[in-house]
Amino acid sequence: MVVRWFTGFGLLALAVLAAPLSADPRSAGSITVDQKARLAELLAPMEGDRPGAVVGLVRDGDLWAVHAVGQADLSFGVPFEVDTPTNIGSTGKQFTGYALARLHEQGRLSLDDDIRTYFPDLPEFDEVVTLHHLVTHTSGYREFLNTLGMAGVRIEKGDWIDPDEAIALIRRQPALQNAPGAEWNYNNTGYLLLARVIEQVTEMPFADWMATDVFEPLGMNDTRVRPAPDVIVARAARGYSKDDEHWREARDLGGAMGAGAVYTTAPDMARWMAELGGFEHGGPAVGELLTTAFEGTTYGLGLMVEEFRGQRRWQHGGGDLGHLSAFYYYPDLDAGVMVFANHHELPPRLVSELTELLIGEHLEPLPEGADAGGLPAEADAPFEDAFFDAYVGRYELEAAPGFVLRVFRDGDRYMTQATGQSAIELIPQAARSFAIEVVDARIVFEVDEDGEVPALTLFQNGEHRALRLDDGEMAPPPDLADFTGRYFSAELETFYELEMDNDELVLRHRRFGPLTLEHKQDDAFQAVFPLTTVDFVRDDNGRVTGLKAGNQRTRDVWFERVAPVPD
Repeated sequence: MVVRWFTGFGLLALAVLAAPLSADPRSAGSITVDQKARLAELLAPMEGDRPGAVVGLVRDGDLWAVHAVGQADLSFGVPFEVDTPTNIGSTGKQFTGYALARLHEQGRLSLDDDIRTYFPDLPEFDEVVTLHHLVTHTSGYREFLNTLGMAGVRIEKGDWIDPDEAIALIRRQPALQNAPGAEWNYNNTGYLLLARVIEQVTEMPFADWMATDVFEPLGMNDTRVRPAPDVIVARAARGYSKDDEHWREARDLGGAMGAGAVYTTAPDMARWMAELGGFEHGGPAVGELLTTAFEGTTYGLGLMVEEFRGQRRWQHGGGDLGHLSAFYYYPDLDAGVMVFANHHELPPRLVSELTELLIGEHLEPLPEGADAGGLPAEADAPFEDAFFDAYVGRYELEAAPGFVLRVFRDGDRYMTQATGQSAIELIPQAARSFAIEVVDARIVFEVDEDGEVPALTLFQNGEHRALRLDDGEMAPPPDLADFTGRYFSAELETFYELEMDNDELVLRHRRFGPLTLEHKQDDAFQAVFPLTTVDFVRDDNGRVTGLKAGNQRTRDVWFERVAPVPD
């Protein structure tokens, strides 16, 4: 699963730490000595006594090359191997989609089923939420991880999350955030529910059904669903996060079955790519369901369905608190790239370089007069460092008020940081275009005829325009004392305390904070995750009666003001 970005990241010889490069003789062509050297060079930054990764390049359903580097377990010095089971996070959503499609084709359920057929105690709204809405992130339900974060669950600290707790949260949602099918909002809630639906239909635990109906028939014998973070996965890579240059163990997210929680290996995922190449087990109808995008989106049943430089591409990225994955399959070439890591610090441009290494000769060249993202540009000049100063600033997404991208320098690196999230490096592609490789996104800056930069566009499952914020023109805030007091959300079953601290409005919660609320306009404020937007509500007499809080995937959660701060 991805919490960030709609979505973090003694001297031994390489030969000791890394499994040898391999080429399967059944593959189309063989990897050359120079290509092997280039692959090792790309992975060199992850050598040594640090978390590592495994990279697999697939042709014709077989591993053309596979390479592991770094450590799977820092405590015991266990090296990352080719067959080390690794948490692939949301990349595992395609398996839930595949299982759902198989059950649909078998007539055991229908994608058009109302979710309340399986959960009759969920609230009844004016419009039906179907299984198809859930699997394509268009249901209108709140994202449970983001919502629980607002309630004080410390996701980043590994707090335990039981699926029943998340479902109880869904039951308390008073209204859908959007009409079903009308808006794409990446959402793990749907997949949590779908895992439970599959259990009801099959009368088997989700992990067992996935093993017997999906993984074992495909020969994926080292792949399994981890039912909970305390269930042992033998030989698995431990997850790590980086804090002040130190590596720390990171616990897997709870409540992840269906949305993630899949541990697998590069050889097993090559077998999965072989299934994507022909759907010999699932059948062509299942393949059609899996890889057909929902209307108005580029998302199928757990897979992004798109075109890249003249080639069809099915892909999904994933992450957990201490894991990161990337998975790209090109069906017309029967070729694919995978990267699985037990950390978030991947080398810049790793996926792009691997793609060029594998299939670069089959990709269309970038058109003349276009930037490196393939987008029309007024000037196709290469990037120069001096250009970046004009881009530095803050940009707010038009479709998600309060979600701000900060663009800045960090030494000799170009960086962006989304509201409440970790900073990520921007990789220059052309004068105005930058890649964000960890989350497979890019940013293109707009430049007007006067040379000013009024906006940028974020390309990630669509186009999302963000307008530049001019802090110098921000309206003066109202009297901050108007907003102090105690607020309660029946939906989240939690209190917020708002008080003044050195002329700033500060929000306190018993499990997180304090958060300083930064004034945007009128009665609207912004902060950092888990609470990125706060909009106060007044009655006809101008008295503040409550607030609506949100954080991108969850919005407009009502908090009633239950007590003002005493005079």
